Parts: sequence; C-alpha cells; structure tokens
Amino acid sequence: MSPEQTDRYAVTLTDQQWRERLSADEYQVLRRAATEAPFRGEYTDTKTVGVYSCRACGAELFRSDTKFTSHCGWPSFYSPLAGDRVEYIEDSSHGMRRVEVRCAACGSHLGHVFEGEGYDTPTDQRYCINSISLRLTPDPS
Repeated sequence: MSPEQTDRYAVTLTDQQWRERLSADEYQVLRRAATEAPFRGEYTDTKTVGVYSCRACGAELFRSDTKFTSHCGWPSFYSPLAGDRVEYIEDSSHGMRRVEVRCAACGSHLGHVFEGEGYDTPTDQRYCINSISLRLTPDPS
C-alpha cells in the first residue's frame, strides 16, 4: 500500500498520521500488509458475542455469529457484515494466488479470503483475518 494519502477511502490519513495512530505492530499489519504470527492473536479462539471492527478506523466489519473454528491460527469468519464493508484485492505474492481483504472505509489490510476448503459454513469461504486488524465490541448482556 502506498504511504501517501489516498482519497479513494472515506477515512484518509497520511502515512505519518497512521504511524501516530497505530502501534508499530498494528501499523505493519494494517498499513503494510504484514501478517501476525499464527495462534498468537487475541481473537483467534474467542467466543465472545459482538461486532468486530477495523482497528485502524472503527468501521464495523464482522459479527461473532459468522466466526468459526478453523484451526488455522487466525480468526476465521464465513462472511463480512455486508459486501461493501470490505474490498478484495488480487494478491499473487508469496508464489500463490490469494485474495487480500481490506477495510473498505480506510484501505487497511485485514487478511485474506479463501474458498472451497470444505468447511461446513453457509458460504464455503474462510475470511482469515489478523486479530491485530480487529477490535471486538461485545454485545451488551
């Protein structure tokens, strides 16, 4: 992702503003498309009911009722809240064809989406999302 400000998104900050807003690790994943280590993220195994939002801009992205256990090392969802909440970018890095998932509001890297892996989900998709890209707001009990 270019370090320059882009007007393509509703939330637009300069690279320096993102660096000031995010921790070093958050910046690397959200703004430079790094990947956090597997099985270390705070939301990998959580069962808390609520909404997962973009850690960079606060846009609501996923609900806990679409989260499922995939044993892949990162939180997995079978669908975003709505199709316009995320954007999809063809990713041919690392010698494979993948589809990157970004926040549609700010362009931050969230993870990747995979299809046809055989999980018992309504969409046959696995949104493999970095915990560090998300913030969970529990539903009031």
